[in-house]
Amino acid sequence: MNPYFENLFIFEMANNHQGSVEHGLSIIHALGEVSRKYKVNAAVKLQYRDLDTLIHPDYIGRTDVKHIPRFLSTRLSKDEFYILVRAIREEGMHTMCTPFDEVSVNTCMDHGIEILKVASCSATDWPLLEAVAGTKRPVIISTGGKTFSDMDKIYNFMVHRNVDFAMLHCVGLYPVGYEFVQLNCMDKMKNRYPEIAIGYSGHENPKDYTIAQMAVAKGANILERHVGLATDKIKLNSYSTDVREVSGWIEAVLNARKICGPTDKKFISNEELHSMNELARGCYAATPINAGEPIKRSDVFFAMPRNDGQMTSGEFQEGILASRNYAVNEGIFEIRKASVTSDTRSIIHDIKGMLYEAKVVVGPEFELELSHHYGLEHFRHYGATLISIINREYCKKLMIVLPGQQHPMHYHKIKEETFQILFGTLTLTLGGVTQDIHTGEIITVERGVPHAFTSKDGCVFEEISTTHVKNDSYYEDERIRKMDLMERKTILKDW
Repeated sequence: MNPYFENLFIFEMANNHQGSVEHGLSIIHALGEVSRKYKVNAAVKLQYRDLDTLIHPDYIGRTDVKHIPRFLSTRLSKDEFYILVRAIREEGMHTMCTPFDEVSVNTCMDHGIEILKVASCSATDWPLLEAVAGTKRPVIISTGGKTFSDMDKIYNFMVHRNVDFAMLHCVGLYPVGYEFVQLNCMDKMKNRYPEIAIGYSGHENPKDYTIAQMAVAKGANILERHVGLATDKIKLNSYSTDVREVSGWIEAVLNARKICGPTDKKFISNEELHSMNELARGCYAATPINAGEPIKRSDVFFAMPRNDGQMTSGEFQEGILASRNYAVNEGIFEIRKASVTSDTRSIIHDIKGMLYEAKVVVGPEFELELSHHYGLEHFRHYGATLISIINREYCKKLMIVLPGQQHPMHYHKIKEETFQILFGTLTLTLGGVTQDIHTGEIITVERGVPHAFTSKDGCVFEEISTTHVKNDSYYEDERIRKMDLMERKTILKDW
């Protein structure tokens, strides 16, 4: 993700500078102070319009068309806008601007604006988007009033032009009521466009922080809020936050981020483990048990409390041998030993979890192979999972690489294969060159070319190849070459 888009707060000034440089500077200075206080990644967004060309000459001076009188009455020159741009930089915030016409795009470039914003009303203005894309600046696009079909077109337009961009869920009502916010659309946007940042541009009541917090929970990387500064003579509109109250919005968002957590990886603290252990049931002897005897289910009962080191009800396994004598009501202190069955079942559960997360569905007919080059006990470090779907003149497999798992260097004499990444990132060493292959990317491994792969966070990829032939994998490590094929493979027909 572009660093500009990472947890970005956008302060939208729009026309709230009231056509006054001094008033605009007051807003910017206040925003700079609060941004430094909370140490947030912040941008102040201006709006540029070349009013001489944007407004039809016949409508200049008319008051019967909404917005035109406001635009004209708050007009600033290019030099006056540049004073505001310099002030934003001096306050340590990013400069950002929404151009509404091609002339204004050029002005943004003249002013060195860092991020360009496309307003919802301009999101399908293809001539304007062409000019914006041509700047090669990071771009953020609001999607108010746009269908998913519209968004697909916008997305593909930007992707085809290699633009680094993000999209914001937005509802073009000012203010917007709860019944129209539709934050569930963000879920679809994140699933539909997983390669870009998704955010939220809000027009709700400025004193209501609930929607912004829920947008964070939906995964918003970017949040936008209209801001202004009320005075005795200036009254803010119903969807703009006074800069003197913007701290409340920032604090609410930061708290929401804290509640959601920094990543989607689950951290379990020692305090949480202790709390759970206090509530767990311990395993106790229901009858006298002699050392060396297998412990049956009828020999034990489960009750609170569970003492330190004591076997829990979930850890109990019938048939475990008692290491010492146990009297009635005495806690059982045994350790459940690992077995091939339990290890394999644990591995299968993790593989299923990867496929669930990748949204890859395996049909009812398949053959699963655990490839464990140095033994099943080392599978999570060395190996891979192969699910054979088809093996005819052509072959299709699913390959699952668990987090941190490495598949050793090898090559094929008969088979040529092509990988397409379905989920995650694969680090592939091919012909002596190491590269990261990301979701959607394709790479072909030709016959006789040595290759190895691993994945830091886990990966699922599809292998399309010529017919799979047993014993067609030739490993660099002599220890693997000397192993019988069945020593390094476990085949399952069902899970």
